[in-house]
Amino acid sequence: MSHSTSACNQQNSTSTLPRQQHVLVVKRHHLLVRWSYWLNVPILLGLILSGISIYWASPIYQHKPDPNTGNSDVAADIGIRICAHVPGLHHYSNPPDWIYNHVSLGPGMLASALRLHWLCAYFFILNGMVYVAGLVLGGGWRSLLPRRTDVFDALKMFRYYIGFLFAKLIRRKWLHPGFNTKYNALQRAAYFSVPVAGCLSVATGWAIHKPMQLHWLAAIFGGYNAARVWHFWLLWIYILFLVPHLILVFADGWDTLRSMIVGWSTRVEPTEVIAHER
Repeated sequence: MSHSTSACNQQNSTSTLPRQQHVLVVKRHHLLVRWSYWLNVPILLGLILSGISIYWASPIYQHKPDPNTGNSDVAADIGIRICAHVPGLHHYSNPPDWIYNHVSLGPGMLASALRLHWLCAYFFILNGMVYVAGLVLGGGWRSLLPRRTDVFDALKMFRYYIGFLFAKLIRRKWLHPGFNTKYNALQRAAYFSVPVAGCLSVATGWAIHKPMQLHWLAAIFGGYNAARVWHFWLLWIYILFLVPHLILVFADGWDTLRSMIVGWSTRVEPTEVIAHER
């Protein structure tokens, strides 16, 4: 009886051993990377809100004055259409300013917007340096480098994320494509592009701020007006990045978000650990 019991216990202990080997605690993100990641949230919010208020003073995209409203700003046109077609907004006091009142500091605040924008810009530069330092010290820069198989792997991940919410709604099992790196191909492309966009934002910002002293920098982007266009669309890259970024985080589960808060992960296979350590 005792012999069979010990044999059974031995069998149970050995059978559970492989499963325990798959639950590993692995360091994922350096402290400086995590700090700079979360600091970017208020910094980018300040840049976006103040940037759109600055845009109000001299819009890049304009057309001939409308004969009825006298308006020439495309953003103001959008506000007018919103107030005309959205229920409850038909009596809005100033439809051309609807966009600026809801996604910026507000119209007519150029001086305050410029001060806030440059304050956030300097913090953005310093925070970017901290982020790069964290990538170097923690070795995380290797995980952001593109790979040969990224195009094919990105298509598989795109298919997974497109069908993820639908599969959840119909309660169908939707298998996550396997990968043996720290980030999947879509995450890597997104996280690699944002630092590049950050460098371009800083460069175009200085080209706009000092068009005479840094005329060579403005010339690289096609001149002062072209640099403003570059700067404007780089702002929208950050905004458009946010939506798929949130989808990627929630689709991958709590472990992905937790690793950016505390720095470690428990959902790592042995092959991924080897790839990460290399």
